[in-house]
Amino acid sequence: MARFGRVLTAMVTPFTEDGALDLDGAARLAQWLVASGNEGLVVAGTTGESPTLTHAEQADLVAAVAGAVDVPVVAGAGSNDTRAAIDLTERCTRAGADGILHVAGYYNRPSQAGLDAHFRHCAAATDLPVIIYDIPGRTGRKVATETLARLAHEVPNIVGLKDAAGSPAETARLLEMAPDGFEVYSGDDALTLPLLSIGAVGVIGVATHWAGRQMAAMFDAFESGRVADAAAINRSLLDSYDFETGDDAPNPVPTKCMMRVLGLPAGPCRLPMGPEPSGLEDRAREVLTALGAG
Repeated sequence: MARFGRVLTAMVTPFTEDGALDLDGAARLAQWLVASGNEGLVVAGTTGESPTLTHAEQADLVAAVAGAVDVPVVAGAGSNDTRAAIDLTERCTRAGADGILHVAGYYNRPSQAGLDAHFRHCAAATDLPVIIYDIPGRTGRKVATETLARLAHEVPNIVGLKDAAGSPAETARLLEMAPDGFEVYSGDDALTLPLLSIGAVGVIGVATHWAGRQMAAMFDAFESGRVADAAAINRSLLDSYDFETGDDAPNPVPTKCMMRVLGLPAGPCRLPMGPEPSGLEDRAREVLTALGAG
């Protein structure tokens, strides 16, 4: 079994209409996601609009969600400032997280030596298991396979990778180099099935907000050797993958729209994510109908 479960959602952060943090809404949404097939949750990640949250808000969000569900809760604590990431790690640990997610330093594009030192300092700030998040399309810097493998061998509580680097072949090389028990979670919904084929154990998803059961069924099919069935389920999710982000409605704008269509807490995104484009609710209903959930 995967340490944090197979199907985890990178949960949106509900806000009130005036932009305040909605902790009651976050607890209700977390409970609904667990009832809808999720085996774990990630809070205060990119989909959770972490760049717009204060450190105190992030800790309060972790505490609210961890207190509302009985599945693993992984807290996003990343920053491109190592001191800030350490502070967030300590706050989220105290707030009751079961694990910590650390993204590579973004924008300032550190060297591999800098990334190595950053992750070591962050992992040393907690006794919780740590997942590294590699998403070069957002950070501007790939965490090299050699860096990841070295950290996995030398830092006991660095136990996994959220992989959104877009190269299953390179991920296979990492798994060959990493120690036994090191886990890869897909960080790109559309690449989950390919990553399963090379040894990934789970997904930290976005479309799993509304398709958690379908994603779990895909895992069940693949794990039982019914690869054709897994591929068919994956094809049924293509519209969901397409819906979850785009130039006019970047993640998490579509997911918050979908949650409102489903009658769940969401609220608006905080700026600079911007307003929701017209017609997005209609598109959300089309996605749900095609999925058999509308």
